[in-house]
Amino acid sequence: MAVPYEPPAAVGPRARMRTLSWASPFRWLELGRQDLFKHPGIGIFYGVCFFLMAQLLALVFKHKPEYTLSMISGCLLIGPFLAMGLYEVSRRLEQGEQPDMASSLMCWDQHIPSMAMLILVLMVLELLWGRASLVVFAVFFDTGMPSTTGVLEAIFNPKNIEFVLVYLAVGGVFAALVFGLSVVSIPMILDRDTDAISAVLTSMRVVFSNTTVLLLWGALLGVLVVGALWPWSLGIIFVGPWLGHASWHAYRGSVEWEDELVEAVTLGTNK
Repeated sequence: MAVPYEPPAAVGPRARMRTLSWASPFRWLELGRQDLFKHPGIGIFYGVCFFLMAQLLALVFKHKPEYTLSMISGCLLIGPFLAMGLYEVSRRLEQGEQPDMASSLMCWDQHIPSMAMLILVLMVLELLWGRASLVVFAVFFDTGMPSTTGVLEAIFNPKNIEFVLVYLAVGGVFAALVFGLSVVSIPMILDRDTDAISAVLTSMRVVFSNTTVLLLWGALLGVLVVGALWPWSLGIIFVGPWLGHASWHAYRGSVEWEDELVEAVTLGTNK
């Protein structure tokens, strides 16, 4: 007699997407500011790292402007991993623990397999982005790649509006993919030690569950980063770690877990 099939029990707590409001991104920013001011020394260290990244980006734009968009994608790739140390600081503060520089720098060492897979996925996107950028330049500048001055002239020349629109559209597609895949995946790996696929799928679920709010969050990130790059990129020393801490709270504000719900009920609190 055939034994009826019984599906296996679910392994581990399940993630649930919170319903977000328009005020949520601004609350994440405020919480990130509070975390930054509690341990400014750690924040300054990461801020200087972001500053050096900005200087590298400026150097590439000056000498090889056709690679600028792909370098931006590289910064979008490296930035969240660099910010993992900031996530660790916010995580420890949330749990009532004392963060320190050593734990911040070494927080990734127990998550290498998951992080390696996520790095691979994002690197493929970065390479595709770089190739697409070169193709756009090649199509619109068939006489050769323009210099830095030529790129600036192309951007502000009304005759090249098609180039600008295509360039921004291609960059926007890849930026949206990178943002969607990584908006909560890296802090989730740090927090729950999940595999990369589960983290990426959860990240996309967050985006699709609260698309308009996440668009606002992405726009705020973009505006603050671009604003921090002027003048001389000095603002990124503060804005970079601020947004790193805020991104941790974006994850915590967007995703809740079944075990946390049970704990909240046991303690008699509403979450």
